Amino acid sequence: MKVVYLWLIKLFSMMNVWRSKNKIVYVMSFSDNVDFIKQLAQKLPHKYKLYVLYRSNTEAAATDLAAFGINTRSFSDGLKFVLSDVSLLMSAKLIICDNYYAFLGGLIKLPSTKIVQIWHADGAIKKFGWQDPTTEQRSSSDKKRFQKVYDHFDEYIVASKAMGQVFVNSYHEDFDKIQLLGYPRSDQYLSQDWQQKARERIYRSAPELKNRRVILYAPTYRAHQDFKLPKGLGSALVADPNAVVVIKLHPVLRDREVSMRRIGNPKIKFYHELETSDLLAVADTLVTDYSSVAFDFSLLPNAKSMISFMFDIDSYKKDPGIQDDFLDGLPVEPVYKVEQLRKQIAESKAVNFEKFNQHWNTYNDGHATARVIDRYVKFLESN
Repeated sequence: MKVVYLWLIKLFSMMNVWRSKNKIVYVMSFSDNVDFIKQLAQKLPHKYKLYVLYRSNTEAAATDLAAFGINTRSFSDGLKFVLSDVSLLMSAKLIICDNYYAFLGGLIKLPSTKIVQIWHADGAIKKFGWQDPTTEQRSSSDKKRFQKVYDHFDEYIVASKAMGQVFVNSYHEDFDKIQLLGYPRSDQYLSQDWQQKARERIYRSAPELKNRRVILYAPTYRAHQDFKLPKGLGSALVADPNAVVVIKLHPVLRDREVSMRRIGNPKIKFYHELETSDLLAVADTLVTDYSSVAFDFSLLPNAKSMISFMFDIDSYKKDPGIQDDFLDGLPVEPVYKVEQLRKQIAESKAVNFEKFNQHWNTYNDGHATARVIDRYVKFLESN
């Protein structure tokens, strides 16, 4: 079915190669770059029009963009996409994608069109692409299809040479495709205006967090249904009697909260309605594992300490895997046992994030959006 689908995309691409290249298409499956998209729309040369193709899980973000005056269109893989959206993509001078999209492998790649990947987070800790241990188990036809998608990208936007090398290794691409511009979504964490507004949003909904040490536990998403939080985690997280603990699990894993809710400790809070990014702006201590929120948190002035609690590291290294040098570059030594976590929370030692940010957040300096927009507006103006 995948082969037939990609063949249909290629066929319709060929039928539409003659279209005028007067559009910009942003393909969205995450909601992290909404501000960047808005600013891009405002800076585009007049002859170009911006369209956003979005997955259904980002409908709220798409509604926000539509209210801003940007053309949005929901898409999913299938015949409707081939009939209505391939022609849009073939009329684009610039295509920006926030993820891997299989349909790119079937799209006719024209020299006049630039295809760019802008990551949906401030970096990647989990292995992906060719570095994902499960990729080796895929068929040769799958591997060929994956590489065709990677090769379709002309440029990859990253925030550091270290992260650029991760993408080179993961996609088997040359480093000359890497653009050291920084991730636009990171700008907010270095904006005093955003920081202030984020704190206000949190304190309106959760005034009990004000003037307290806030410990935010935000582990990464796990695909495996057998994932369980370790026994004793709740009592370890509240080892500081003067702190408030906020648990923020991925929505798919929310049922794993049940055991900690049963503890009934009033110092443990669950705020499903609050954004993780906003909660980072009021957190003193972040407890996480393999999540990219570590890159976000380390940029904030309120970031006093971070604990890398990797209780399932042995299984996680096997699937999906951790970037080879990530553990060596952490600002703190990881802990693996609940008792170690309890001790670190009680000690509350300050962490210096300077080397960590120099290594991973080099170009996440508050000006990434301006650099990215400037580069691609110049590309559009030169053609």
